[in-house]
Amino acid sequence: MQKRILILGLVLLTGVIALACAASTQAQRGESSSGWTKTPAQVAASDYKISGPYTHKNLTVFLIHGDNKANGKTPLTLQEAMEQKKVVVHETSEVNELAIENKSDDEVFVQAGDIVKGGKQDRVLALDMIVPARSGRIPIDSFCVEHGRWQQRGGEASAAFGSSDQMLNHKDLKIAAKSAKSQNQVWDKVAESQAKLSKNVAVAASPAAGYGAGSGSAGAGVAETVNVTSSISRSSLQLTLENKQVKDTSGEYIKALAVIVAGKTDVIGYAFAINGQINSADVYSSHALFAKLWAKMLKASAIEAIAEFDKSDKAETVTADAIKGFLAEAETGKAEAKQLTPRMTMVKSESEKNLFFETRDRKRGDEWLHRNYLKK
Repeated sequence: MQKRILILGLVLLTGVIALACAASTQAQRGESSSGWTKTPAQVAASDYKISGPYTHKNLTVFLIHGDNKANGKTPLTLQEAMEQKKVVVHETSEVNELAIENKSDDEVFVQAGDIVKGGKQDRVLALDMIVPARSGRIPIDSFCVEHGRWQQRGGEASAAFGSSDQMLNHKDLKIAAKSAKSQNQVWDKVAESQAKLSKNVAVAASPAAGYGAGSGSAGAGVAETVNVTSSISRSSLQLTLENKQVKDTSGEYIKALAVIVAGKTDVIGYAFAINGQINSADVYSSHALFAKLWAKMLKASAIEAIAEFDKSDKAETVTADAIKGFLAEAETGKAEAKQLTPRMTMVKSESEKNLFFETRDRKRGDEWLHRNYLKK
């Protein structure tokens, strides 16, 4: 009996030691039970140079200048790869997971917020990813940005998606997808965005809709509601973004602001404010990657500015110093990391007022690839 008790005691002691060692190892690695790990910061807003403001109506843009950090060939964007038939995004019949397949010899960068059109429902891809060459099918998280449809739409393919020329067009949508990770919140924010665009697109398009001092009569006499949803699918965010009046009005913003990057080869990102309020920023590891994404990102920012158009002339002034302060403050939260794929890691930092996301590429020495700053 004593021998049994002794053996049992040794077994229990061994188990306790093993658990303690495991906990110690986990602590050394900075791991937590949630799957997030502590991570050393690679962020340094103080290294950026900010230029601007550049303003059209209620949208104010600042350019972020910095050194190129990326080595090697710049990946294709998802839009480029789909247009060139090098990547297929497959329908899986799972709302929150699709499959992506790179059939080319090029790497492809998917950015969280990229919308893919078609399948059984339009989706937004929920995370940043580098899709390697000749990848085979890889699962990728997604959210539905169309409510109700679960079949082929018109002449579109239902087994795969046809294009990716739009992005999530509102900060609240990005927070719902990237931070809350809630399908219901995404649907709610899609509906809110459509309602705001319907309310404001005609006013924002009006020649009288200047912004700032003296614009108190902006939009006078203009019908304030235009239905920007599609009769083909009322709930589709993608089809709303394709609405002619939305495209024409955002085109005015794009025409005024797209040229601000011309000849500036050290621009690696941008920040923007709407109605005098800082909104968000995106920064990339190289000018080349930023340049590929600039037009698509600016379009999304312009559409958000239309949705939030305010006819008043009480815009606050946003300065380059304010932008730099916003970036620095967003980086000060306690950083935690989570491995998204064998190659990609996401760092998330949250404070009372801001969210910060940083995507790192383990293949390139865990160097950062994309940073996204969001004002709550």
